[in-house]
Amino acid sequence: MATPLSILDLAPVVSGSTPAQALRNTVDLAQRAEQAGYHRYWLAEHHFAPGVASSATAVLIGLVAAATERIRVGSGAVQLGHQTAVSVVEQFGTLDALHPGRIDLGLGRSGQRVAEARGARPPAEPPPRVEARVVDGLLIPPPFSFLPLLKSPRFAAQAAALQQPGAEPPDFDEQVGDILALIAGTYALDDVELHAVPGEGADVQVWILGSSAGQSARVAGERGLPFAANYHVSPATVLEAVSAYRAAFRPGALDEPYVLVSADAVVAPDEGTARELAAPYGLWVRDIRTGRGAQPFLSPAEALAHEWSDEDRALLADRIDTQFVGAPEAVAERLRVLRDATGADELLVTTITHDHADRVRSYELLAKEWGLS
Repeated sequence: MATPLSILDLAPVVSGSTPAQALRNTVDLAQRAEQAGYHRYWLAEHHFAPGVASSATAVLIGLVAAATERIRVGSGAVQLGHQTAVSVVEQFGTLDALHPGRIDLGLGRSGQRVAEARGARPPAEPPPRVEARVVDGLLIPPPFSFLPLLKSPRFAAQAAALQQPGAEPPDFDEQVGDILALIAGTYALDDVELHAVPGEGADVQVWILGSSAGQSARVAGERGLPFAANYHVSPATVLEAVSAYRAAFRPGALDEPYVLVSADAVVAPDEGTARELAAPYGLWVRDIRTGRGAQPFLSPAEALAHEWSDEDRALLADRIDTQFVGAPEAVAERLRVLRDATGADELLVTTITHDHADRVRSYELLAKEWGLS
């Protein structure tokens, strides 16, 4: 049996198009993904990004679940720093009530990371240089520091806009515990029992997403939850993340660890076409890493007109070098290397192209090569 493949979608807005069209494309892609045999379809939560339309994640999950029949649908991930445990459980409890047994609740700590970064002091001296390495055939690039980005005025403004005035995000582990208690019906505040309706008893699968060996991996392991590690966001730390999760694992919701690992990929009938379709990716990542936020995804012609600087290349090298681009057999082989090097039980693929038909074809070619049905 082939390792399950799943999809992470940001509902990308492309140049010359609109968020409304991006949302229609997401629903269409989810239907095609179900037909192609993908296991689950996750929507990423992003805010204030002109190139991403998946900000109201729970609403979009409902639309996708209503337009499909079997595929699991969920969040990759809810940013807990911006919501209360009660609001999350009520939203996903509502989704489960309408689409029972198909909803995944992926949780992330992005909001907490922004709050922590605001109070972080810069290191007394620069960290030692780390060289790229290859582990069991998998490229592990030097780490990228997100601290300057998290400390930028744009991120501070976003955090302020996403929270009530004066609010401080609670500890991530505590919030995860509250979510699990609300679902289990054991939640109480100041010795007063409170019950989420809908939400209590919901048949949602709770996940933790993480990019490092830090709190997310530890919380997932200690609570016996499945863990999703982000090779596509932080390829330098994926091995440490999955190792930390497995080391911390105690039976809970699961009897054994379950690891999902993500990757960026673009598949086309031949490598040349795939490279052309992937050409705008670097500029899209550059906008994110320079604090502008994801901008509308450019066409290959628009991207190829850009003159790259050495600073651009250094900023994006880890993401460009770890994007899987090529013909179906080549991308499938790189995904197998990723699976084997990380011990992943499942892989999560995210693909962005300017033309929706090219994105659909990329996923369909990969599904056929992988042996999905």
